[in-house]
Amino acid sequence: MIEPFEFLEQLFHVAIERAQPKSLLAAHLPQAPVGRTVVLGAGKASVAMAMAFEEAWDRVNPHSPLSGVVVAPYGHLPQGFQSHASRIQVIQASHPVPDHASQEAAQTMLRLSKDLTPDDLVVVLISGGGSSLLCLPIDGLTLQDKQGVNKALLQSGASIDEMNTVRKHLSQIKGGRLLQALHPAQVLTLCISDVPGDDPQIIASGPTVPDQSTSKEAFDIVRRYAIKLPQAIELALSRGELETPKAEGLVNLRHEVRVIACPNDALNAAADHAKRLGIEPYILADDLQGESKDVALVHSSLARYAAQGRGPFKKPCVLLSGGETTVTLDPKSLLASSSSSSADSASTPRGGRSGEFCMALVKGLNATPGVWALAADTDGIDGSSSAAGARVGPHTLAKAQALGVSLSEYSSRHDSHGFFSALSDLVVTGPTLTNVNDFRAILIL
Repeated sequence: MIEPFEFLEQLFHVAIERAQPKSLLAAHLPQAPVGRTVVLGAGKASVAMAMAFEEAWDRVNPHSPLSGVVVAPYGHLPQGFQSHASRIQVIQASHPVPDHASQEAAQTMLRLSKDLTPDDLVVVLISGGGSSLLCLPIDGLTLQDKQGVNKALLQSGASIDEMNTVRKHLSQIKGGRLLQALHPAQVLTLCISDVPGDDPQIIASGPTVPDQSTSKEAFDIVRRYAIKLPQAIELALSRGELETPKAEGLVNLRHEVRVIACPNDALNAAADHAKRLGIEPYILADDLQGESKDVALVHSSLARYAAQGRGPFKKPCVLLSGGETTVTLDPKSLLASSSSSSADSASTPRGGRSGEFCMALVKGLNATPGVWALAADTDGIDGSSSAAGARVGPHTLAKAQALGVSLSEYSSRHDSHGFFSALSDLVVTGPTLTNVNDFRAILIL
């Protein structure tokens, strides 16, 4: 058998490859309309999706007019990308906290929607990350206000569903409002899902999907996590005055939504690859949520049990799971981060959901023999880390102790990047140009 870490990294790359736009878009090509075709997109995969769509479109409809704009995070451009070679404009903006370019992207899309006709087709390409990349705050809320809301939500431990419920009700483009603006054109939305349950309303805050959540629900979330808003905006939320478009009000719009890739697809691809290599795969779930450290402790218990030859998982095997966990930052860790940042930027705590999971897994496994693991974000970027995630083996704890690297200290600061960098156990891919959420694999031999 191949080396354990090499095996786990193979599974990760197979999962990513299954969700690449270049292999997905051609199967979802719509018929050319009588009028124009306009492509709009937002998310970490948006440029790769737009390139794949344009290439497939030109093969089938070489004389049909095509234009549009997509927005992606800074640096999330396919290798060899040349903006002048495309009819689709690319805007790069900030993620996970919006910036002025995020606002420019939203305004550009709304401008393009103003002269559409019933003969036109709009293809909307949506993937994870779109919520911060398309930012146009409601009247009474500034970009600076919205940036503060995003930062507070990210640090609160709120689920992605909760975060996007708030974002939708504070936006002029999310939660179905872009769909309203595109009327009377025909609209086709193609999504790559990065959310548990693959609900298009949640993916990038559903700019072209009627929204079931309510202003009151958004208000309750704001209060639950003590998110600061201007008093007038908070009052409007509580009164239900910032409602998003609902399905009953959009029945006459011509619109179709398709989820073309999701976490389960990626996990199944990894499982098939494991089988080919003679390792029995078990997919635990593709929609796990909760605190990263808590999810890690459950995984470590299952792995220890299987390593002892007990339970339903028969070794050699690999446990696979996906979903989107959370990391709640407490005030003490934020203070430590601020202090270290001012003293030495290199020591600033960095990390994300996957790294946090791996640190807790090291503690939970406690050097259990015969167990190796990898956890990484399929977009290639784990929170504030430059890595996708990290890897863990039976030797990790001893290795850290030999190097004088304190697991408890790094865990208390949520500095998974620093911990696994010191051990040379980061998983580094760079932006993968797709996003189907967290990927976790635990190999038991």
